[in-house]
Amino acid sequence: MNYFEIFGIPIQLKVDKNELPKKFFELSRKFHPDFYANTTPSEQTKALEITANLNKAFKTFQNPDDTIKYVLQLKELLQEEEKYQLPPDFLMEVLEINEKLMDAEDDPELKLSLQSAINNLQSDIYGPVKETVEHYQDGVTTEEELLQVKEYYYKKKYLHRIQQQLNGMS
Repeated sequence: MNYFEIFGIPIQLKVDKNELPKKFFELSRKFHPDFYANTTPSEQTKALEITANLNKAFKTFQNPDDTIKYVLQLKELLQEEEKYQLPPDFLMEVLEINEKLMDAEDDPELKLSLQSAINNLQSDIYGPVKETVEHYQDGVTTEEELLQVKEYYYKKKYLHRIQQQLNGMS
């Protein structure tokens, strides 16, 4: 049973976070192991498994990037520890940002400029996949569209690492 089946929602790349907690607590109460104390060992085990997966699903759905990763893995388009080759033009853009990052330690203006460059790049990479991410339909969205989302996912991860470096500067 996948995470979407546990929650009783269709597969999607962007989960509605407003409805999620309500459904989570409803399912948590329904499958809480304490309610299965007087049942058979197999029913107890099943309740424990559902509860564990429910917790993992909820955590995954709380993070948009983790949700995208989960769907891509579900569709067998992304493997754990996969070495993904980013496009050279994107790598050149982030190389420039990385080079400037070394000089930004004591330069607040440069930090702001780099933050702006990262934000612009994040907007640029999201634009082509926005429709797919926000309106994904299982069985309708093509593999090609999902592969574009995969590239977006890896680009975003790369930018996130640079963002963390920038935020880590005093």
